[in-house]
Amino acid sequence: MEEENKVQEEKTAPSKKNKKYEKNSQMVELEAQVAELTDKCARAQAEVINFKRRKDDETALRLKYCNEELLLKFVGVCDNFERAIKMDDQNLEDEVSKFLSGFKMMYTNMVDILRSYEVVEIDCLDKPFDSNYMEAILVEHYDGKEPHTVVEVLQKGYMYKDKLLRPAMVKIND
Repeated sequence: MEEENKVQEEKTAPSKKNKKYEKNSQMVELEAQVAELTDKCARAQAEVINFKRRKDDETALRLKYCNEELLLKFVGVCDNFERAIKMDDQNLEDEVSKFLSGFKMMYTNMVDILRSYEVVEIDCLDKPFDSNYMEAILVEHYDGKEPHTVVEVLQKGYMYKDKLLRPAMVKIND
C-alpha cells in the first residue's frame, strides 16, 4: 500500500508543478501588464501637465499683449497730433495758436496714457542704425557724421513692454 501511495504521489506531483509553473508565468505576465499600464498612466499624466503648462503660458502671453492693436492705432493718432502741434512753430495767428494749445494738452494726455500701458518711444536720433527697431527710408551723406547713424526720425517707433509695437522710420547717413 505504501508503494501505491508513492506511485500516486508521483503521478500527482508533476501536475502540481505544472500548476505552480502556470501560476508563476501568469504572475509574471500580469506584473508586466501592470508595469506597462503604470508607465502609460505616468506618461498620460505628464502629457496633461505639459499641456496645462503650455496653455497657461499661452494665456499669460495673450494677456500681456492684449492691448497691442488698440495701442498701435492710438500711436497713429498721436502722430497726427504731433503734426498739428508742429504748425504752432510757424508763428500763426493767436486764435489758431490757442486752438493748438488745446491740441498740446490732449497730446500730453495721450502720451501719459501710452506710458501707463508701458508704451515707450524708441530713442534713435544720432544713434547707430538698428534694423531690429528701425526702418531706413532715406539714405543721405552728411559730412562730420558717423556712417549708418540716424540723422532724422521721419516717424517715431514705439516699444510695447518688451515687444516692438512699431519700428521707427528714419533717415541714415551713408
